[in-house]
Amino acid sequence: MSVDDRRVWLLIAAIAVLGAVFIPISQIWLDIEYDYTLRTVVLGSSILGIISGVLGCFAVLRRESLMGDALSHAALPGVGIAFLLAGRELGALLIGAGISSWLGVMFIRSLLSTTRIKQDTAMGITLAAWFAAGIALLAYIQAVPDASQAGLDTFIFGQAAAIVESDVRLIAAVSTVVFIVIIVFWKEFKLVTFDPEFAGANGFRVTFFNTLLSTLIVIAIVLGLQLAGVILMVGLLIAPGIAARQWTQKLDQMVILSAMFGAFAGGIGAALSAIDADVPTGPMIIVVAFLIVTISILFAPGRGLAWTFLQQSQDRRRFAALTTLRDLYKYATSHGGATHPVPASFMAGIGGASVDVGLAQLQRQGYIERDGAAWVLTATGAEAAARDVHNQRLWDLYRAYGDELGLPTVNEDRQRAIGDVLTVPAVTKLETLLKGQTS
Repeated sequence: MSVDDRRVWLLIAAIAVLGAVFIPISQIWLDIEYDYTLRTVVLGSSILGIISGVLGCFAVLRRESLMGDALSHAALPGVGIAFLLAGRELGALLIGAGISSWLGVMFIRSLLSTTRIKQDTAMGITLAAWFAAGIALLAYIQAVPDASQAGLDTFIFGQAAAIVESDVRLIAAVSTVVFIVIIVFWKEFKLVTFDPEFAGANGFRVTFFNTLLSTLIVIAIVLGLQLAGVILMVGLLIAPGIAARQWTQKLDQMVILSAMFGAFAGGIGAALSAIDADVPTGPMIIVVAFLIVTISILFAPGRGLAWTFLQQSQDRRRFAALTTLRDLYKYATSHGGATHPVPASFMAGIGGASVDVGLAQLQRQGYIERDGAAWVLTATGAEAAARDVHNQRLWDLYRAYGDELGLPTVNEDRQRAIGDVLTVPAVTKLETLLKGQTS
């Protein structure tokens, strides 16, 4: 197992442990009481976070984050129409929302296949049109003189407190079916996500699998309407996937990590909303989710901003040290030998702050030492400088005679040892050529 793989699995384990210990800690420090209602909401939010995190990975990788936003907003007119036909029956409302979102998917697909409209434009059109129709329907319904019709606007922002145990069982059952579909078609979903042209050329029904994947996203959105509402559901859908993408480049790890992030955001956000009765559950879940995104963007190894800043700082110091070493060695060898003193005034005159950084770095490495008003290469430093000169000569020969010698084409990175880039036989050819030129 590589270091990166080990890091991801440790992170997954840490999230699971942190989520488990949060319950007793929140009871002691935050005075959160896990009564029936809160337990139901936390469990339902965690399950919803898992399924949203898994499906959100595909939306993020396919660059269809706006698709989730469009489909969640497209659910609203379905809620209004279902109410007019069947009243406040929750099942009917969710079915109406699902049908409306699915029609939104079909509308987007039809625009893409029959017009020159770009994907983001088609999603934007659907989002605005469907959501405007939903708002108009809700306004009409609210104007009808029937008190039982009030409260449909909770689908806009969600109403987690209305969730009961049967709703959690429904979320769990539907999520299980969705997981089974993903497992069964894992290879196909992976292929159409990363290389749809190759999939189509090899006989895979790309349109079918794209539609199936969009349908699963619709199902996740419908399940989350009560918790997060049509406006915030897109946050729970894409935030875990965005965060997980910062930590790994493997799809299976990304899906599992995104599911853990989604469960953590859903459960912790729901629990934190219980601190104050005026704190809504849906927005708190999204706040926690995007706090995870922020931490991931800042500190994820390899892709995080902090990691990138450190890497760039290390690269600058390493480049400054290498450049300074070359200048020291060139001066010393041209004035009598590798260990000939190099005046500090000379080094100060050929560069600015980078020379000071390079000298400090070389001194820490034991490559140079101060001798009064001069710098002197140590035996280790002289050996390192000689290796670098030899490496640069080999790179020069590779550029001049690489094609003639039949050497493979590689990215010429002169800061790396040529033996780390080329094969041993290729380097041997260059060594033989260099020996012939210097003999």
